[in-house]
Amino acid sequence: MTTFESLGLSPEILKAIEDLGFESPSEVQEQTIPILLEEPTDMVALAQTGTGKTAAFGFPLIQNIDLNSKKTQGLILSPTRELCMQITNELKQYAKYYQNLNTVAVYGGASITDQARQIKRGAQIIVATPGRMKDMIQRNIIDISNINICILDEADEMLNMGFFEDIKEILSHSSDQKNTWLFSATMPKEVSMIAKKFMKSPKEITVGQKNISTKSVSHEYFIVGGRDRYSAVKRVVDANPDIYAVIFCRTKRDTQKVAEKLIEDGYSASALHGDLSQAQRDMVMNSFRKKQIQMLVATDVAARGIDVDDITHVINYQLPDEIETYTHRSGRTGRAGKEGKSLVIVTKSEVRKIRQVEKIIGQKFTQEELPSGDEICKRQLFHLADEIKNTTINSEIDSFIPDLEAQFEDLSKEEIIKKFFSVEFTRFHNYYKNAPKITQHSADDSYSSGKDYGDETRFFINIGEKDGFNWMSLKDFLKEQLNLDRDGVAKVDVKNTFSFFNVPTDDVEKVQSTFDTFKLKGRHVNVEITKDQKSGSGGRKGGGGGRDRGDRKPRKRFDKNSSSDFKGKKSGGSSVKSSFERRRKKS
Repeated sequence: MTTFESLGLSPEILKAIEDLGFESPSEVQEQTIPILLEEPTDMVALAQTGTGKTAAFGFPLIQNIDLNSKKTQGLILSPTRELCMQITNELKQYAKYYQNLNTVAVYGGASITDQARQIKRGAQIIVATPGRMKDMIQRNIIDISNINICILDEADEMLNMGFFEDIKEILSHSSDQKNTWLFSATMPKEVSMIAKKFMKSPKEITVGQKNISTKSVSHEYFIVGGRDRYSAVKRVVDANPDIYAVIFCRTKRDTQKVAEKLIEDGYSASALHGDLSQAQRDMVMNSFRKKQIQMLVATDVAARGIDVDDITHVINYQLPDEIETYTHRSGRTGRAGKEGKSLVIVTKSEVRKIRQVEKIIGQKFTQEELPSGDEICKRQLFHLADEIKNTTINSEIDSFIPDLEAQFEDLSKEEIIKKFFSVEFTRFHNYYKNAPKITQHSADDSYSSGKDYGDETRFFINIGEKDGFNWMSLKDFLKEQLNLDRDGVAKVDVKNTFSFFNVPTDDVEKVQSTFDTFKLKGRHVNVEITKDQKSGSGGRKGGGGGRDRGDRKPRKRFDKNSSSDFKGKKSGGSSVKSSFERRRKKS
């Protein structure tokens, strides 16, 4: 069995490791540390989140620092503020027995003056987000011309977030003689590109296979209607009383909305997304780490700093736009040798994405049925029974026992038990007795040839060829405005002054809210659900191709008195016909 002593680490680091309670190195530490300590080299290391990557590059970095010099010698770039602070705190723990070694965190959302003051006092190691680092270099606050080591942590995520140009600009101020260590969970082509551009014959270390998910995490999915996502999450949560979870949403809006619903329903939850101030994000994360919050609802970007070993579940409220991001999400659970579950809520039209994820992570998903109300009530009841049975008795209650016994003396043991447990049981029983039914689908019904996904809604939109669109450019335009991946917009058919397109039915509300007040070159863009949902054919030929005439019959225009009105949209009167209908009569 490999030990930390056999890796060539210094006595100071070994003492810190002992204090931290680390018993043996992880696989990525075992493979990388000896190489990085042996001789100066560039390195690309691929390993999943939660496998000890920070220590894998942190130990060798600390041991390579010249303590007699206060110049900046090591730079670590990370994608988010949370991860930046996390790495800084861990490095300080690793270097606690090194005197005069200063590590400074540099990130946006905090006082640049305070950070500049810390840098001026001497910072041999700087941990930074790309944006703030670039800013401080341009202000001549930080000099990285003499760094010996640059570490790109979570490189794939930094590139997904659009930091390539910032990284290129930052590294242009550093020495060509430095060594670059790139650590990443996945290896998309963009990471390969950055390795080729900034590194010289790097050593390559892969723990497991590229992009493969850890075996300690099981992957399950539930197929429900788009409107049932939240109800499905609620059932999963209720069926797991001890759940300690991160719930991932694609957008900040959905993140806030889901968190607010959970709080309204009495759950201990909070949102974590980019619209929160740094102080708010710190408070939320601190509460989550202390388990004062049971469920953290987060966007992918905000969650990059989450480093908690005891997370039992990751719940994908929606799958990410970039399928590779799923690896990062599922890596939040099943850490430090513990088992975890990654659950995905999908609609029929999204099952094809499950197949894509399976190929990337190298594991199969199992389709599960949501638990029934009766099953949930039973689980909650026996969870409460276990809690009571295992509770340590507080002897301070002894003085009250005679009065309590007197209060219950006219009740039998069975009646006391029934009354006691009914306090909690009745709440769940009453809710699920009247809870709306959730329609669930089988994967066989949802995934056939890959060409027809069924659960889609067709829209009319009042822009077309006259506005400079063909089917491809309109698809890209819609994808960008709706924040959907390319497969999220389908069957685009462009006419002269109007067009049609399909989206998964669960994205209907997103389409309506996005284009509620949207204007293109000063003109209001109108979208309406068509009466006939047939897709027709020939959409890729722009204005050509056959089309079922039913496609050209949109629903009555949504007006302010209609129950299906767009939220906040003013129609100008309930009797006004759609502009599309008026054009048809003229023609």
